[in-house]
Amino acid sequence: MKTIGVIGGMSWESTASYYKLINQAVNDEKGGLHSAKMIVYSVDFAEIECLQKSEEWGEAALILSQAAQSLEKAGADFIIVATNTMHKVFHEIGESVTIPQLHIADPTGQCLVDKGVTKVGLIGTAFTMEQDFYKQRLNSEFGIEVIVPNGVQRRLVHDVIYDELCVGKISARSKQDFKTIIEDLTAEGAQGVILGCTEIGLLIDNTDTDIPVFDTTAIHAQAAVKEALQNS
Repeated sequence: MKTIGVIGGMSWESTASYYKLINQAVNDEKGGLHSAKMIVYSVDFAEIECLQKSEEWGEAALILSQAAQSLEKAGADFIIVATNTMHKVFHEIGESVTIPQLHIADPTGQCLVDKGVTKVGLIGTAFTMEQDFYKQRLNSEFGIEVIVPNGVQRRLVHDVIYDELCVGKISARSKQDFKTIIEDLTAEGAQGVILGCTEIGLLIDNTDTDIPVFDTTAIHAQAAVKEALQNS
């Protein structure tokens, strides 16, 4: 079994979900008392969030690159960054280490292709919804058209993520707001919706919608397990 290196803490709420999902999946595959070989480097999200807000992406990349280097030195065989937004600096992190990374959008894109989805809604942080680093990868690598909520809805989603989900607050009002946003994306032709922030799965799942939702936390975790157990 390969050792998974996890850059987490963005937020710790979703990193805890990763830890549980990865260990459950390894045990499902191998049975008995098996669990994952995993090293977690958890950053201080307050520092990262400040750099996001001030658009100091180079400084944020440096922090995550140092985390990646620590994971490599500790014996990780490959790395996952347990957040969608910070895949904006995926290439910078990769250049800092010699071990591979598993991009969160790649298994998500493959899952969409496998389900026959060609047009998908994306909800996440404002950075993920509004910038190209995530949407363009899905389009160029998998041929998937990506649509996002309107400006008011994007702000609502972003604020709920940072003000509620990242601190473990689950609101019935926010859940209803997200369901309405997903309904609007469906009306615009979305065949499914990507939960493109690793905390959104704490609020929304497939039982809440009429179209499939794709939880990137669960998809990314499962892909990491597949890589870890390959040839084992």
